[in-house]
Amino acid sequence: MIQGRRPDSLGGSPMWTSKNRRRYDRSRLRYPSDLTDEEWALVEPLIAPAKRGGNRRHVVVREVVNGLMYILSTGCQWRAIAKDLPPRSTLYDYFDLWSTTRFMRCAAKVCEQLLEEREVVICKAFAH
Repeated sequence: MIQGRRPDSLGGSPMWTSKNRRRYDRSRLRYPSDLTDEEWALVEPLIAPAKRGGNRRHVVVREVVNGLMYILSTGCQWRAIAKDLPPRSTLYDYFDLWSTTRFMRCAAKVCEQLLEEREVVICKAFAH
């Protein structure tokens, strides 16, 4: 395993076809936890629009979701959030808001669906 390949994978895994590699490649993202455009298209409809009246929303909601994904995937502390993401107070406020609304339940359902799709792809790859 000096070269990074397991001896039993000489022919390559049927799961990692060129199509699947492109689909799951996260190297072009700023952080591996950032949402791809395809993932964002699933999450965006779940986010409630800004409330009427008062000030406009001054934050990019996709960046808020990316910031929360960063915290959840790395396990970092709120105060250790990367500087190119929204401020921790903004992230925490949205986390608090969304955890008390139906957004988190809906987002969990979308995640479950994505995992099921991914499992189906993996099972199909192994069936061939």
